[in-house]
Amino acid sequence: MAIGEREKAYELLKADAQKILQLIGVQMENLTMPQCPLYEEVLDTQMFGLSREIDFAVRLGLIRADEGRELLGSLERQVSALHEASTHK
Repeated sequence: MAIGEREKAYELLKADAQKILQLIGVQMENLTMPQCPLYEEVLDTQMFGLSREIDFAVRLGLIRADEGRELLGSLERQVSALHEASTHK
């Protein structure tokens, strides 16, 4: 597979991860607290969707499995940091 296609696939997945982070940030600031079931439902749904996208890209050979794990892990760490910052306000 061409390097350009791999890079494009990874960048699209990173953009989706960033959208999730922004969505969670907005929700935490304006709508609900992290303990709210709605917050947890949105987070779980979005993270599951991204994990399926990553799995699909890995199976197609667009990204490596370790790249997918790192992307998901990075998002989880960022969401955790956002949650931590929100609870310390």
